[in-house]
Amino acid sequence: MNKTIRRASVFTLLLVFALLIRATWVQFYEGQALADSKDNRRGAIETYAEPLGNIVVGGRSVTGSAPTEGGDLAYKRTYENGKLYAAVTGYASQAYAPTQLEGIYQDVLNGTDPRLKTVLDTVTDARAEPGNVVTTIDPDVQKAGFDALGDTKGAAVAIDPKTGRILSVVSTPSYDPTSLTDANTAGEAWKKLTGDPDKPLTNRALRQPLPPGSTFKLVVAAAALENGLYGSVDEKTDSPDPYTLPDTTTDLTNENPNAPCENATIRTALQYSCNNVFAKMAVDLGQDELRAMAEKFGFNDETQDVPVRAYTSVYPKDMNRSSTALTGIGQFDVTATPLQMAMVSAALANGGELVSPHMVSQVTDSGGDVLEDHTDTDAKRIVSSSTADQLQSAMETVVEEGTGSNAQIPGATVGGKTGTAQHGENNSKTPYAWFTSYAKSDTSGKEVAVAVIVEQSDAARSEVSGNGLAAPVAKAMMTAALDG
Repeated sequence: MNKTIRRASVFTLLLVFALLIRATWVQFYEGQALADSKDNRRGAIETYAEPLGNIVVGGRSVTGSAPTEGGDLAYKRTYENGKLYAAVTGYASQAYAPTQLEGIYQDVLNGTDPRLKTVLDTVTDARAEPGNVVTTIDPDVQKAGFDALGDTKGAAVAIDPKTGRILSVVSTPSYDPTSLTDANTAGEAWKKLTGDPDKPLTNRALRQPLPPGSTFKLVVAAAALENGLYGSVDEKTDSPDPYTLPDTTTDLTNENPNAPCENATIRTALQYSCNNVFAKMAVDLGQDELRAMAEKFGFNDETQDVPVRAYTSVYPKDMNRSSTALTGIGQFDVTATPLQMAMVSAALANGGELVSPHMVSQVTDSGGDVLEDHTDTDAKRIVSSSTADQLQSAMETVVEEGTGSNAQIPGATVGGKTGTAQHGENNSKTPYAWFTSYAKSDTSGKEVAVAVIVEQSDAARSEVSGNGLAAPVAKAMMTAALDG
């Protein structure tokens, strides 16, 4: 063999070896990545080859599957009362990645979760029958919140304080997940939904933290009592009116100039929502003590899963004293989701203990055997029972005699706190209306905690208030929960 042929043969062998190495790398190291790629249609074909498992609300499936007409995807997802439950289910789409419970439990719902496999499935390598997700959502409470919010832009969350079961997650305006399920039509629906300035795809209940306004005063009051700044909700505070923000010449006034806010007790300050009292209280406590209390309730928790990951509610750091004062009234850089403010009311209603909130009770296989059970959840003490009892009493005064009168329910004991949070530079935009509350039946022993935010409504700016806009929504939801 001459030199030229020998060199060509060696070069050819090297090319063959290179191709073999590349093929091996692709097959064994990049295979899974290629299989999972959004551009690989085989995954979608397998997922939608059979009907999906279902998400269950109140004993009934609110999801389903329907045969498609033509194409290589045999089935598509369907939804019953899609707009009502969109903030719970999310969507499972042939074109887009699944969201909310559809996304978290996609392996269970499409039958690829290893826990679903039977011995025969393992032997034949067949896809298992899909499982189901059983939620804690109460359909009556969900509908009450959805109907009460109506055409407004807002959100609401209801929690059973004793068990942590989330009874309702409402976000408006909503959308119909069915519009996104079919790959042939999803593109146009997606363009319309993402282009909507009201952002209907945003889960405002869990994933849009906003300034909580005066509802945050409950956290400040809890910190004041727990740290011994004041001995009871009926002890006079040291609170000049107006209160000059520290190191400034700016006076912080109250919404009602005639309210008895000078040196008011915590009970009176909550009843009339006195800014001067809680701003001064925040400064007296100091930002570290106040942050510690906020974090006990769930603020600054970056892993708050219910099981949908909620956006972090924030109590800020490294502030000057005037900014600390503003956090005392739920302004500056304090933010909270409706979930977070419902957790505050739930903990206080439950004697100071917060039971971990969750909206899935069980995950089952196709035969109903339980794969996950979330009925036994952890509880942690946030404040002492004495502090909780005192704040319950003060919150009940807010509803019976103060700014939360629209939440009164015959036959129930109701406590609450209103809030109106500034929005826009120099409060140039319509304020946010908040209400966080709890209700306890006088006869059945049932309890519920609810938080509501109304971001935008048709009400005139002068008519925007937690009592006027948010409290009626909370009342409707609490009534449904206690009657159920």
